[in-house]
Amino acid sequence: MKSILGPKISFNVQRSKPVVIFPAKPTPHDIKFLSDIDNQTVLRYHTPGVHFYHSDPSKACQVDPANAIKEALAEALVYYYPIAGRLREQPERKLLLDCTREGVMFVEAEADVCLEYLGDPLTPPFPFTDQLHFDSELMGPGVINQPLLYVQVTRFKCGGFTFAHKTCHMIADAHGWAQFLTAIGEFARGADQPNVLPVWDRHLLLARDPPAPTHIHLEYEPFEGETQEYDDVLKTLPANLVYRSFLFGPKDVSFLKKYVQSLKSMSNVSRFDLITAAVWRSRTIALDYPPDCEIRVQFPVNSRGKMVPSLPTGFYGNAFALAVAFSKAGKLCSSPLEYALKLVKEAKENARACDFLQSLADLNVLRGRPQMIVARTFLVSDITCAGFQGVDFGWGEGMFGVKSFPWLTMYTSFKNSDGEEIVVVPMCLPQLAMATFKAEMESLIQA
Repeated sequence: MKSILGPKISFNVQRSKPVVIFPAKPTPHDIKFLSDIDNQTVLRYHTPGVHFYHSDPSKACQVDPANAIKEALAEALVYYYPIAGRLREQPERKLLLDCTREGVMFVEAEADVCLEYLGDPLTPPFPFTDQLHFDSELMGPGVINQPLLYVQVTRFKCGGFTFAHKTCHMIADAHGWAQFLTAIGEFARGADQPNVLPVWDRHLLLARDPPAPTHIHLEYEPFEGETQEYDDVLKTLPANLVYRSFLFGPKDVSFLKKYVQSLKSMSNVSRFDLITAAVWRSRTIALDYPPDCEIRVQFPVNSRGKMVPSLPTGFYGNAFALAVAFSKAGKLCSSPLEYALKLVKEAKENARACDFLQSLADLNVLRGRPQMIVARTFLVSDITCAGFQGVDFGWGEGMFGVKSFPWLTMYTSFKNSDGEEIVVVPMCLPQLAMATFKAEMESLIQA
């Protein structure tokens, strides 16, 4: 396992005036209803991501990446025309999508450095990504009556560029947005239509009448006998936070496996299970929770292919449920790693039940779209298999990166010089806690 601090760099970005991108052809003006999985309060935000692309000498002075992406985006919006609409709020906080063709926001920008200045080789974390993103706050707060997609293409002096996006989580999950971005890349490379045609079909994930949850969904269940309170790390001033990424290669995962040889279901232990168990346990130790304090880790479980009946190919809505593992802090910290792993595996298996997502839709409506519990809860999201790394606008596959937050860690991946897939685990913690976390993780992985 290798840990990397974000580079301390400074550069300037000059943005042009934002423009609105409309679908390239006329599209229906209709009303689309969101599913009761889409329509969760916790998803009312825009998710940032950024792709890095090196220069291609064959395209120098001939193909401008911003123009190529702008035109391809307009073509993709013909097929994904709901993304060019606006969310409207109805009684009881239910949202619908008004397909108005109001478009998405796009801005071109110029950086005063070469891409290599950001790191050579380019490796996460990327603490400078705010400069590469469209400032969506200029349009107003929230997602209601606002654009659903913001794009910024930033050219660098070397001919490389970045493609940064902020995507409304209520419209699609990671798999869905990656499907849309892949379609933009296909149009940029000359395709006549997307390889995978989009399917709306949000009615498949509506609550039953009457709603009848069949499972416990701990992300909406308060801690027993306690009032809502936030993790101490969320109250920490940004100046006291440290951003660091931890890189897990195949050898690191193999080292983690030696701690869990006694598990009967060892053959079903995934890379995600091992890393998440190690990270959750080490983070809990680092934050020094009281021993009797209950803490949680939760993570999305993709329900595509697990529901009965299954969702159709091309469905790009939210199709995940949150798995939640919990433990007393003292028990988690003092037990072997296999204890944390067992909890993670059991939580994931529970969320894979064929009716789990339907149960979540029912609960969301029955409870009036409640707020998710965030007290002493660590949220992990594995997007290594979502498809973001494969987005190609004609410059080949780029590196994909995300920003880390104190309460959220999103796993991404890249190929190293030996062709090995490396999992990137970004962490954001107070400085002293980060030192403890690093030491705990290193104690688990010995070369």
